[in-house]
Amino acid sequence: MAFEGLTERLQNAMKKLRGKGKVSQSDLRETMREIRLALLEADVNFQVVRQFVKTVEQRATGAKVLEGLNPSQQIVKIVDEELTKMMGQQAAPLNKSDKIPTIIMMAGLQGAGKTTTAGKLALKLKDEQNARPLLIADDVYRPAAIEQLQTVGQQIDVPVFQLGVDVDPVEIAKRGLEQAKENHNDYVIIDTAGRLQIDEKLMGELSDIKEAVEPNEILLVIDAMTGQNAVATAEGFNNTLDVTGVVLTKLDGDTRGGAALSIRAVTDKPIKFVGQGEKMSDLDVFYPDRMASRILGMGDMLSLIEKTQKEYDQKQAEELQEKIQENTFDFNDFLDQLSQIQKMGPMDEIMKMIPGMANNPALQNVNMDPKDMDHLKAIIYSMTEQERVDPDVLNPSRRRRIARGSGRPIQEVNRMIKQFGQMKTMMNKVSKGNMSGMENMMNAGGMGGSKLSKLAMKQFSRKMKKNKRRRNKKKKKRR
Repeated sequence: MAFEGLTERLQNAMKKLRGKGKVSQSDLRETMREIRLALLEADVNFQVVRQFVKTVEQRATGAKVLEGLNPSQQIVKIVDEELTKMMGQQAAPLNKSDKIPTIIMMAGLQGAGKTTTAGKLALKLKDEQNARPLLIADDVYRPAAIEQLQTVGQQIDVPVFQLGVDVDPVEIAKRGLEQAKENHNDYVIIDTAGRLQIDEKLMGELSDIKEAVEPNEILLVIDAMTGQNAVATAEGFNNTLDVTGVVLTKLDGDTRGGAALSIRAVTDKPIKFVGQGEKMSDLDVFYPDRMASRILGMGDMLSLIEKTQKEYDQKQAEELQEKIQENTFDFNDFLDQLSQIQKMGPMDEIMKMIPGMANNPALQNVNMDPKDMDHLKAIIYSMTEQERVDPDVLNPSRRRRIARGSGRPIQEVNRMIKQFGQMKTMMNKVSKGNMSGMENMMNAGGMGGSKLSKLAMKQFSRKMKKNKRRRNKKKKKRR
């Protein structure tokens, strides 16, 4: 994720506060200085940083936080609230037309990922709203732009309207819209042309398309890796087009992520979606509060639960939970979990959604290479059915046979079996509401003292208990 460096710096700043029983004005000033440096280093706009630090300092001083109980926790809470406010307070939904089709115009510089994002958005609308979108290929300048959109359309089974490269883009947009009305498409997504930089001709053309089709939504697609330039790009497009929302792409890349913290504050336009990953399903609604939690290393349990629910049906989830609580979770179930996790995305990204796991020292030496998952699978595939169901039978000679069969070192086999046992114990404890083991992990990550982290884990525990009660009711009915 884009904020690893920032998360580490902010955690370190907060750690110094937590070590103190009482926080003085000079302690607060020193912490705010570190936060300011961390934000500037993450490429957050200077004016935005200055206002943010000023507000946090005023709130911490004005509310007599320093004299109260647990001042460090209260300051973390203020930082979390102000980060959320800076990024827009709450998720902003897509604008929708009263009658179909809803017209969405994509804008942005060349290379920002407009075409791919247009496809991702079409797929999201199709999957989540059962919509019938139409993509319009309106980039007549970039070589193979039309072919790229057609390929994307084929991948997600969404029709693409195009008239080649010799027709005026305004005319293409108008005629595409006519076809959408005839075919009763719910959404029209117009993939417009980009440039290497903002120029008058581009802006003139985009303004003409806007005037001709009167879009309900103008989404500005911005590459998060461009740092401060992303904010300048947003300002340039917004001044001409009055965009309605922003999509941040490549937020999972090697970037400092400051654009996400600056764009809303500078343009007053909401970030509506973020692209994190190369799959067509990798487009997520932007939740400022969840992003703030992740930046502060407090995880994002809600997004993790949502991701899990996408991959599991209710019956599967209930069966799994029952096995965990009855302590009958075995290597066959683990194999299934590995496959499901691989579908959800990169393992290191998933781990960071768990409170306290971002920059957790325990993860520093964990290699999250996708090949590791395949190695784990190979070890399990080399076990007999009895060994998978009852790991207690795995004596040294069986382990040596598994190592030979999987082509992995015996040490790796031993380590995996040991870790499986520890994981099974931890899962069983958490499912029964015993959070002590999980809190130990959170403490290792440096955010264990945070009320917000503990609250997230309590919510998770309550959800597990609620599901258990629901299952017990079903069992009674069956009897």
